[in-house]
Amino acid sequence: MPTTDQSIVVDAPIADVWSKFVNFHDLSWTPNVITNVEKVGSIDGGTSGAKRILNNAFHETLIEIDGDEHFLKYSIDDGPSPVSKDEVDNYIGVVKLSPSEEGSGTLVEWTSSWDSNVDDAVEFCHGIYAALLGDLVKSFES
Repeated sequence: MPTTDQSIVVDAPIADVWSKFVNFHDLSWTPNVITNVEKVGSIDGGTSGAKRILNNAFHETLIEIDGDEHFLKYSIDDGPSPVSKDEVDNYIGVVKLSPSEEGSGTLVEWTSSWDSNVDDAVEFCHGIYAALLGDLVKSFES
């Protein structure tokens, strides 16, 4: 099972960082990576079952969200190669926030795993998540 794991410490309180993730339909904090978010269906972005399409390519569903634990889990249901539904199954992404052990900031851990016979998606996904986390940090800079 291929996986990718990224983490970064954001110099902001956990509540402020979590505010960027509570609405599955709002990725305005990452303008360098996500240029278009299309809400699919009527479920709001803070509720399990919410669906979105990112950059007219990535079809995702919010599986679970827990504001008390600062945690969300989502699936990629289809996307461009190498994460298309023909190439991967059971793609699950997880974002988990926790207080940083290095001070007053917030540790953001973004992991994903999927079933596939090839590892082509590992580098592809790692690059996207690293860019997303970079934009997250920038969103807190003055």
